Amino acid sequence: MIQDFRGKTAVLTGAGSGFGLECARLGAAMGMNLVLADVQPDALARAEAEVREAGADVLAMRVDVSRADEMEAFAQATRERFGAPHLVFNNAGVVAHGLVWENDLRDWEWLLGVNLWGVIHGVRLFTPMMLEAASRDASWRGHIVNTASMAGLLTPPNMGVYNVSKHAVVALSETLYQDLRLVTRQVSASVLCPYFVATGITASERNRPADEPSAPPTRSQLVGKAMVDKAVTSGRVSAADVARLVFEAAAQDRFYVFTHPKALGNVSSRMEAIVGMAQPPDPFRERPEIGEQLRAALREA
Repeated sequence: MIQDFRGKTAVLTGAGSGFGLECARLGAAMGMNLVLADVQPDALARAEAEVREAGADVLAMRVDVSRADEMEAFAQATRERFGAPHLVFNNAGVVAHGLVWENDLRDWEWLLGVNLWGVIHGVRLFTPMMLEAASRDASWRGHIVNTASMAGLLTPPNMGVYNVSKHAVVALSETLYQDLRLVTRQVSASVLCPYFVATGITASERNRPADEPSAPPTRSQLVGKAMVDKAVTSGRVSAADVARLVFEAAAQDRFYVFTHPKALGNVSSRMEAIVGMAQPPDPFRERPEIGEQLRAALREA
């Protein structure tokens, strides 16, 4: 548990917008040193300028989290500037929609590269650094927060690639927590599972690598994007609300972080079906009208 954030160092990926930017703002207000990464240079520059103006000591780097070499350079720069970080928020993420057989290889590689490999790189590079710092100082505390999604606990249709990436992040995070408990009580972990919150992720196509253009969207992909855009823009939970939850999790050593606890009814239904060896339940059980809208849209001539 990190009791006092002042003077501590936070590493934040996806720091140019959404949860990452709000965590940077909150960290600056708490007097933290900030290490910011984002793949979008203009957004990163704006975030850096804002938190520097707020008084934070900042290191900002343009990083594609899916690339091992860029993440290794990022971790090394962090160590050289601030030493081992106390808070690591592996947060960068992108999204794709559509019936799972309609996503091409580029979709799979892009989403798994950012959503999963980005977290893997963050874990494999920063965890040893944090454990080393803890071994030298019995009072040192560190925390890692990985951004997954409610889609990491459910299997909503028409977004299979995203689901796969986020289920993997949940499994990685749970295992990280258990592995850390084997060796230390000074470094811990959390997994953030947001539902529909307004961030920049719905426009993540803007950051797809130029040499990996997407194919023309299918009907299911267009329908999926439209429905998610509507759900996100109508949500009442803000990215700033989520940032506060991230810091609370690090302060209280809370593993599961949910933005919409009411959505856990669907998780319970899924777990009950697994234990009872039943068919997968309707993922829209709590909001059946959404499932009906999706089915109707995809079955239109």
